[in-house]
Amino acid sequence: MRIAILQSNYIPWKGYFDLIRAVDEFVLFDDVQYTRRDWRNRNRIKTPAGSAWLTIPVNVSGQFHAPIKAITTSDPSWARRHWQTLSANYRRAPHFERYADRFSSLYLECGREEHLSNINFKWISTLCEILGITTKLSWSMDYVMTDGKTDRLVGICEQAGAGTYISGPAARAYIDPAAFAARGITLSYFDYSGYPEYPQIHPPFDHHVSILDLLFNVGPDASQYMLVR
Repeated sequence: MRIAILQSNYIPWKGYFDLIRAVDEFVLFDDVQYTRRDWRNRNRIKTPAGSAWLTIPVNVSGQFHAPIKAITTSDPSWARRHWQTLSANYRRAPHFERYADRFSSLYLECGREEHLSNINFKWISTLCEILGITTKLSWSMDYVMTDGKTDRLVGICEQAGAGTYISGPAARAYIDPAAFAARGITLSYFDYSGYPEYPQIHPPFDHHVSILDLLFNVGPDASQYMLVR
């Protein structure tokens, strides 16, 4: 059994979904500390003027050590504004209308949601369904957590019965491979290199934007421009 463990992100880029598709269970690691100016509550889209951020406003004052699961939104009107921004910049994309009703309804639903983790989960699970990804999505809160960065990951792997842990490449900076080896768990790192370009209505081309850009531009052919199919 293969597992990956990663914090929830808002409308993530295609690499996030490739990692989900590459494993049997994907654990949303929202017991860990919320990090500001990160991908938890924002992502980038393409506009005629270049890339732009869509950011969910959240309550962070006095919550420097709060876990992601405790973070709440500070202004419910963010959802309406985000959908208006997406509509303005992608309405001429070839497949915008294919997803417009579903995404506008999802934004309406998310605007009534208080917790950032739940908003991210709604988007991640919906986008997995659209992409045909059947990987089990779970929460770190479903498992008993231990102390230590690597020990927490190893503990979740053991409780889930995973024999292989697939990590994002950035985690090389802090993961202790010996801890996985000692428990007989294979550790590997996902490689995000080699993505093909796709027709993007707002040049120049940029891989590092929300997967919504890929869907609006190529629709059902999205998986052809991803690494794991």
